Amino acid sequence: MPRPRCCRRIAGEPACRVFKPAGIPASTLEEVVLSLEEYETLRLADHEGLYQEAAAERMGVSRQTFGRAIASARGKVARALVLGCVLRIEVPEAEAGPTMRDFLCSACGHAWQEPFGTGRPKACPACGADEFHRAGCTGNASPCGHAK
Repeated sequence: MPRPRCCRRIAGEPACRVFKPAGIPASTLEEVVLSLEEYETLRLADHEGLYQEAAAERMGVSRQTFGRAIASARGKVARALVLGCVLRIEVPEAEAGPTMRDFLCSACGHAWQEPFGTGRPKACPACGADEFHRAGCTGNASPCGHAK
């Protein structure tokens, strides 16, 4: 029986989910599907220029798992470019990640949420203190809601 698949840390969704050759209707082209995990490996290794070990650590996977995913991703992108296929990045809703961040004020105990991408809040909205932090794991759940 194989080991259960661990959570992969994905920084965010791609800006575009579909790429295709210009001037040809997508309905007439073969489609190559890149998983969100494969997209993230390309982003970390080829866009950010990280070595596999550092990129694997950022994703929360082993270097070997990262190596398999990046090899698969590069093969799919090459196939789409060479054969003129539609390249679609699959972003399942369950893997898209949370849209809100949880914060907890150390001074007054107030808990609140802020949307991702808005930067760090200046102060607690209840008491104005700057003594707050991101709310972490509670019990046996990780921030992404998966069991540890």
